[in-house]
Amino acid sequence: MAMSGGKDDGSPMMEMNTTPLIDVMLVLLIMFIITIPVATHSVDIDLPVANDQNNPPPDVDPVKNKVVLTADNKILWNGEEVSDGQLLGLLKESLTFAVEPELQFEPEENAAYDLAAKVLNLIKGSEVTKFGFVGNEKYANFDK
Repeated sequence: MAMSGGKDDGSPMMEMNTTPLIDVMLVLLIMFIITIPVATHSVDIDLPVANDQNNPPPDVDPVKNKVVLTADNKILWNGEEVSDGQLLGLLKESLTFAVEPELQFEPEENAAYDLAAKVLNLIKGSEVTKFGFVGNEKYANFDK
């Protein structure tokens, strides 16, 4: 081990040089930190399973269908509540008719913009061509 030099008066100083020891300890510490496995904590919960057997999806009208977005984040298809997956299925089913039915889109006054954007993306992705916004006349005389 290395010994440090003496004092100014010429007497030898007998203290151990700890610099190499600290260097080795830091390298070992870094190696241990790198090799420690990542602690993964998981909480197992049972999620409810969707049961569509209790409420069959509403029918598709061959003339016109109306999608309404409510203020409490519900999607209504011809007045009946549907989920995102059911809405996509209904849109695809409407394309199977010989003459594509008209799809009307009407968000309520306080409907969430995020829900409207999500539903409009579903409609766009389903390749529906006969699409229109309805109910805008309610907001024509909206006072600021």
